[in-house]
Amino acid sequence: MPRVEYTAEQIKQIANEENVRFLRLMFTDIMGTIKNVEVPISQLDKVLDNKMMFDGSSIEGFVRIEESDMYLYPDVTTWMIFPWETDHGKVARLICDVYNPDGTPFAGDPRGNLKRSLKHMYDLGFTSFNLGPEPEFFLFKLDEDGEITTDLNDKGGYFDFAPTDMGENCRRDIVLELERMGFEVEASHHETAPGQHEIDFKYAEVIEACDNIQTFKLVVKTIARKHGLHATFMPKPLFGIAGSGMHCNMSLFKGEENVFFDENADKQLSETAYQFLAGLVEHARAYTAVCNPTVNSYKRLIPGFEAPVYVAWSGHNRSPLIRVPESRGLSTRLELRSVDPSANPYLAMAVLLEAGLDGIRRGLTPPPAVDRNIYVMTEEEREAAQIYDLPSTLHNALKQLRKDPTMVDALGDHIYGNFVEAKRMEWAAYRQSVSEWEREQYLELY
Repeated sequence: MPRVEYTAEQIKQIANEENVRFLRLMFTDIMGTIKNVEVPISQLDKVLDNKMMFDGSSIEGFVRIEESDMYLYPDVTTWMIFPWETDHGKVARLICDVYNPDGTPFAGDPRGNLKRSLKHMYDLGFTSFNLGPEPEFFLFKLDEDGEITTDLNDKGGYFDFAPTDMGENCRRDIVLELERMGFEVEASHHETAPGQHEIDFKYAEVIEACDNIQTFKLVVKTIARKHGLHATFMPKPLFGIAGSGMHCNMSLFKGEENVFFDENADKQLSETAYQFLAGLVEHARAYTAVCNPTVNSYKRLIPGFEAPVYVAWSGHNRSPLIRVPESRGLSTRLELRSVDPSANPYLAMAVLLEAGLDGIRRGLTPPPAVDRNIYVMTEEEREAAQIYDLPSTLHNALKQLRKDPTMVDALGDHIYGNFVEAKRMEWAAYRQSVSEWEREQYLELY
């Protein structure tokens, strides 16, 4: 969705004409949760002057209480009025970067951290990194008290339609709301599992694309609630059916030129594309902790449900980690299939960009493409083909992350330290819990 560089005066005029009464100043914490400070429109001048302060110590992973003052610097290109009205007038939003009181970018701001990675990209002569995400989600019914149930609202399957796909009306309303907000929706369909849906929107420059993912999640949850449903981006909410992924289609540009495309090369992929691909392969086990950041993420990364389990790539095979879609020219791209929608998009794209740039800097060569079904290969065959497993648990993924200086640097000291500590605590809590499965297996037997 093309962005406009609004002036302060234009924003004030639009707010007045559209009866905007409240302003949401949105940012994202280290865990990927959207946060916002809501202010009356009377504070607009203060907001646009970068003088809006908030308590950073109240946000997980930001700062300690003795250094709590932080400032929100709005990105005026993200000005948008939500299409749903409240009883008190309209609500607009601005997505913000987080700054320290001395006017320097806050090291714990995921959006600001991604901008740091983009500077490394510019230093290598590239002008933009584009992302086309494919987020999936489930719709569950709410009970009469508005509480979330585990009852799905349909029995549909891949590309099904009504009456099997009972979520069609909700999904259609989500698409209409997104289009009102300027999204260019490319596809909307039922996914493989009952209750599972996918809405794809047009690729954009990576900061804008990550902003779009966060806005998308907010819209999906808001509209689902109006239909008496709960939308969840949890990677694997139910046993025995496919989980939700967020495939990431990535490309590098120099001006108007897609540098992944070379008409005369093997598979029409440039040397730069192969080097970027090699970087994604090289660092795959380390960035998994960031791209699949929850205990539940690893319930999705198992054989049999289309999610990747092995570090490999292919031109058309859908079982490896990385696929090269058939489109060429400006649409030439690499598709990473492991990412799930619980990931913080800003952090995920920072580590993926840095992984690819490392491949370019070092002139890495990827292993040979794997064009057969990896799931039916023996362990010996996989080893001979240089195919390695992704980490099987969050704990193992964190160990791989710690061993990879490039991926640690991609997060920066502040984010890395707080992210790993939070995830260690999550793993410790999970290890201590006793599941229903364990009681069913062992309570009577032992």
